[in-house]
Amino acid sequence: MTTAATDIWVPYNEEPVLTPAMTAGHGTTPPEEMDRLRRYLEAVVADRQCPVHTAVAFNAAYFGYELGGEGYGNGPFDLDAFPSLALGDEIPALPVGALVRIETGSDPLYAEIVYKEGHHSHVGENADVPAWISGAPAGVQSPEFRRAVAHPVRRELLVPDLAAFGSALELGEAKLKRFRARGKWLNQDGHVVVDARYASVQDAGLDGTTAFVRHLLTQRRASLVSPLVPVSVAHLAGGSEEERLRDALMGLMDAVGHALRTSDTLRSWGHYALTRGRVGAGLCDDGPLGGADLHALAGSLEHGAAPSARRRHGLSRSRTVYTAIGPWLRGVDGAESLLTGVEYAVSVCRANLAVTDFVRGDTDAGLRSASDVRITLDDDFESGGIWRSRHPGSEESDGSDPLRPAGRGWRETVDPPAPHHAAPPQRVPEEEPQADALPADLPLVDDEDLSASRYLRIDDSEVGWQIPLRLAHIVEGRLPLSRMVRDGLAYLGVVSVPVRLELSHPGGEIDASEEVQEVVLDMTEGTGMLREVQWPIDFFPGLRLHIQWPRGGTVFRLRTMELEAPVEIDGELIAHRYDPSVLTREGAPGSSRDGDSSAGLDTRQLVLRAVRRFGRLTPDGHALLDRTALPRGIYDTTPAARQVAALEQAVDELLAERRLYAATGSRDADGRPHYPAREGESAIALIGYAPNPVVVSRPGPGVGAPSRETGAEHFVHGFLRRLPADQRPTDAQRDAYRAHCRHVGKADGWELPPGYTFVTAHSRRR
Repeated sequence: MTTAATDIWVPYNEEPVLTPAMTAGHGTTPPEEMDRLRRYLEAVVADRQCPVHTAVAFNAAYFGYELGGEGYGNGPFDLDAFPSLALGDEIPALPVGALVRIETGSDPLYAEIVYKEGHHSHVGENADVPAWISGAPAGVQSPEFRRAVAHPVRRELLVPDLAAFGSALELGEAKLKRFRARGKWLNQDGHVVVDARYASVQDAGLDGTTAFVRHLLTQRRASLVSPLVPVSVAHLAGGSEEERLRDALMGLMDAVGHALRTSDTLRSWGHYALTRGRVGAGLCDDGPLGGADLHALAGSLEHGAAPSARRRHGLSRSRTVYTAIGPWLRGVDGAESLLTGVEYAVSVCRANLAVTDFVRGDTDAGLRSASDVRITLDDDFESGGIWRSRHPGSEESDGSDPLRPAGRGWRETVDPPAPHHAAPPQRVPEEEPQADALPADLPLVDDEDLSASRYLRIDDSEVGWQIPLRLAHIVEGRLPLSRMVRDGLAYLGVVSVPVRLELSHPGGEIDASEEVQEVVLDMTEGTGMLREVQWPIDFFPGLRLHIQWPRGGTVFRLRTMELEAPVEIDGELIAHRYDPSVLTREGAPGSSRDGDSSAGLDTRQLVLRAVRRFGRLTPDGHALLDRTALPRGIYDTTPAARQVAALEQAVDELLAERRLYAATGSRDADGRPHYPAREGESAIALIGYAPNPVVVSRPGPGVGAPSRETGAEHFVHGFLRRLPADQRPTDAQRDAYRAHCRHVGKADGWELPPGYTFVTAHSRRR
């Protein structure tokens, strides 16, 4: 970490790190408050031995986790109020983040649940698991027996952090080893396996943070109105009504999750965060579960499904393999010490991140073209995560997000998919200039595909999809909808109707008036278009948009996603995920929010524009153009000799500066060009453009960041502060604390806890 230790929040010594603004989510949180929360959480992740889930990060900020080994040890907990659990028990399901008491027959163990996963009885030591387990609903024991039950029970492995409450409540190493050896209260790995009982199948499918919020509102509700925490949720929310508390908690979880996701020093697997240094150190390790083993894991996902050889009379049959991360890790020789206690959770997250990097970096939407194997995440909960490998993967290359759990294993077991003979979906092309025909042996992108919806996600409650933002969308203030959404909205039976569009642009600039807009749903002749959209100035052609439509509703939610590290392309800084092909095509010189025109461009800019606008595109944003076709892409009539000479000079200069590159193609007897050049055909000269993104480090404090105004006034809400041993609070501070307690719901207030004073609300200057 680059931040000085004095900048890290110390619970009960300074104003709380959670603020009222955060109860409405990260979008309403002032940057300085978000930065302060982020610095503290970065320090917490670096301090703890386990991955830090969003719920665990909330606990740290809310209950006051102290660095350096104290943990929650000084917190105001009623330890007897913690839910109890024991190995093999059937208990009400507990989320990650639950504070628990593990029964041992003598002194209980106090811990925080920092990780959990499905622990299905049909999953053994073999990493290849039955397909139906991947994505199976809670309580299902086999494909043949899937009767719905009122309160499904699911076998789960819970990883407790026994050091969360500091050294005073921490179990000695010798005693912990005896507990593990006996296998009565903890299993041999120091984990607890329970039968978790859910109120419904829907509850079992809740997102981890939503499940944690429900847990707080029920089993831990007293802590939400407690005056003993640094600042209670009731105080932050301005009341203790159920709906107010729920909304405030969801906003706080959003702010905490955003702080973790946008940290430069952390990496996240789902809701779990680890320091980049710890992830990198593991990959550089030569021992078990180091870089070599994790590389072998990624390779095994491909090789497990790929045919070993071609049959004499054709290709091998299709094959699908489901690989569970937890059992795979346990099969690595010498890895036992890395699979006990909280280290197991670390190893699972590192392994999944390694596979994620492999899928993101070496595949196209999960598809390895060399082996025709598609690798996708199928279940992110069971057995540490289950990855699906399919050959031939091109049969199902539907553009879906390979890193979003699809649950194909279960769905295809109980409802096998139809054969792949259906016609491909029709797409509505955008108006585009006609590109110079250049069929290639490598995959090329047709201009009509640039607006196609990708990574379509469908479930019972919503439809989600991704598209790149086009220049025409910005200029005309519109957003096309996917065909499935258009069909789903046909029930409205209207030509146009007002709907709500909600925009989220984390890490970018967006006006408050643009975050929630009333736009027009245009269903004229089945077009399915949102019109009158006010696109933020920070949005650019090629920006990837993630859109959600709750089925049957008239609300559309649109968000962007930040890159792990910003990049610079042709002098433009890009901090969010983008489509390289659209960026190449519509970020060409002469393209702007006011339209697209070559007027006023010099010769070099005209050349760059022609290559990017008329060249054939590759998926990574390269554009290739027959050099002899260049004048036709610039001039409406046959150019004069001096104009041709000026173009050639401009091309030579751009090649010398490496802003363009030269390539060689070929032309067949019918005049059709090809790339790469084909043997026996006449060679032709090509010129190409490559985006060449350059990674840019995010500016640290004081580096390229706007300086704060000296002496700016800052409002501080009342909070508890720990006193030195020789000091006592005044009567006025006791009275103020009782008044504060009455504000959060206790009519006669509480007395100050020993060793603390109360700092009343005030303003100060930073």
